[in-house]
Amino acid sequence: MSKSKKKPPSAANDNERVVSENRKARHEYTVLDTLECGLVLVGSEVKSLRSGTVSLAESYGRVRDGEVWLIGCDIPEYTEANRFNHRPKRDRKLLMHRREVKRFAMRAYEKGLTLVPLKLYFKEGRAKLLLGLCKGKQLHDKREAEKKASVQSGLRQALMMRRK
Repeated sequence: MSKSKKKPPSAANDNERVVSENRKARHEYTVLDTLECGLVLVGSEVKSLRSGTVSLAESYGRVRDGEVWLIGCDIPEYTEANRFNHRPKRDRKLLMHRREVKRFAMRAYEKGLTLVPLKLYFKEGRAKLLLGLCKGKQLHDKREAEKKASVQSGLRQALMMRRK
């Protein structure tokens, strides 16, 4: 009898379901560091997230009284919740350890960096937010990144043509 080895867990098999991704943030900012943190939500917000309706486009993180808050995130009202509904653009508290707040968020405050939400997802049934410590890109940086992407694309296409 042969023993079968267990495969290591992959990112696709991590019991993770992406609700929303802020793809524009990677174009507008250079991401220096990321951190996964939880969100304080009410029931109607969770229901609305599970239906997949959320906008991270104009949201950002802010340190207030030693806590980190998500500001400007739009989670629309859940239609079935009637009078127990939430306000769509309310500020939401992010759950982080004190040492993470000191290391991560205070670094943003001191160096003039921005806390940008990159991805909102469910992991093992809990809503998580991938928060990035970002530096704004200048116009020439954006052009340079676009040139690199086009060169990479051209190389990939040339390799594919050679294989055929």
